[in-house]
Amino acid sequence: MRYTTATAAMFCLAVGAGLQGQGGPYHAGPVIQIGGEGGWDYLTVDAAAHRLYVSHATHVVVIDTQTNTVVGDIPDTPGVHGVAIAADHSGVALKAALVPWLRGRGLAVADLGVADGTPADYPDTAAAVARAVVRAEADAGIVIDGAGLGSAIAANKVDGIRAAMCVNETLARYARQHNGANVLALGATLLTIEEAKPIVARFLETPMTEPRYIARLAKIARLESA
Repeated sequence: MRYTTATAAMFCLAVGAGLQGQGGPYHAGPVIQIGGEGGWDYLTVDAAAHRLYVSHATHVVVIDTQTNTVVGDIPDTPGVHGVAIAADHSGVALKAALVPWLRGRGLAVADLGVADGTPADYPDTAAAVARAVVRAEADAGIVIDGAGLGSAIAANKVDGIRAAMCVNETLARYARQHNGANVLALGATLLTIEEAKPIVARFLETPMTEPRYIARLAKIARLESA
């Protein structure tokens, strides 16, 4: 979805009208409902940064309030059809079990290595998956090492990646639904194959649709350039 200057002006005029009596246009404060017409209904304001975040369908439109121009839009977590997966030497067995299982669920799977127990560095395997996700070669990624922590840290160094290490289904659901995670990190020494499968399933099946959660991704994105 792409937004134009005309779209920004429309949003800003509507927001200004919707906030009359609440401090005027761009009044800083919590998320405010301003109507439901046309599939958009929530906003939040970062007055210091001159940024207005308007939820439109499943996107958050980022508007510069000084110029009334659209400066970005942030999608929610997409439906997952393709997955990139990689593991260091400690996660080879778990990856070998997950790849055919994922394909059996109808997903396209890009296996980015490694293939055997030859020592491999988790930053390399995590980076391969992270880059595939940010290049839109996969809708989500799975990275595996001994504990999952190192791969999560490495993947999160790639702009646009939100990796979460999960050891149960609850964390997997929260990671997607609340935080928009697009990479799942697993610890091969912490989980059996049968324990890992429902965690992966929950992660891949959970969407992020709440406008207030999606809006927070804008603040995370801003940290990448801080």
